[in-house]
Amino acid sequence: MGRAFEFRKGRKMKRWSAMAKAFTRIGKDIVMAVKEGGPNPDANSRLRAVIQNSKAVNMPKENVERAIKKATDKDTANYKEVLFEGYAPHGIAILVETATDNNNRTVANVRSYFNKCNGTMGTQGSVEFMFDHTCNFRIPANGIDPEELELELIDFGAEEVFEDEDGILIYAPFGSFGTIQKELENRKIEILSSGFERIPQITKKLTEVEMADVEKLIEKMEEDDDVMNVYHTMEE
Repeated sequence: MGRAFEFRKGRKMKRWSAMAKAFTRIGKDIVMAVKEGGPNPDANSRLRAVIQNSKAVNMPKENVERAIKKATDKDTANYKEVLFEGYAPHGIAILVETATDNNNRTVANVRSYFNKCNGTMGTQGSVEFMFDHTCNFRIPANGIDPEELELELIDFGAEEVFEDEDGILIYAPFGSFGTIQKELENRKIEILSSGFERIPQITKKLTEVEMADVEKLIEKMEEDDDVMNVYHTMEE
């Protein structure tokens, strides 16, 4: 198995751990998708993907419809995606993805988390190059052979396809998202969920005490409502 498989295995129990947080994140994704491409999912591939993700976390249909309707209101603030970079203690690189309607607030909060946990907030580009920006799709297994599917999807950008207990996962570079989404839809293959992740190219092994120092910073970041994802180079 490749790096995507190991990365997913390490993060599996941590992602979307709090249902309320998951709903908040989906709500922000809906606003950004509607502001970008309109409220019709048939004509808006990004919104279509977010609706699929809402089903994956059991978000009620009425919540999704309400969020789409709210996003079409001109008075509804849009969210801007902002990436923060820096270092946790013990030389661990940290990438923080946020979606914010108040950049000053988010910058101040993220900086304070780094400072309080003996980390250092970096400049743009200081650690982003240490991570591969990827897209992923989860589909039902339903008798599909992952190895055959991988060979068929290589021409569309797929780099790694593997099966776990929840279905089949397809990983590809960030820029291949639309191409693979379209091909899966053309094949009438149900997309259970999809998204983007940043996979560290190299990880660093720490002692249990050192890991606790880094996890303290990560937990503070993840508690912030503006934070969507936190990635790091610590070996899990």
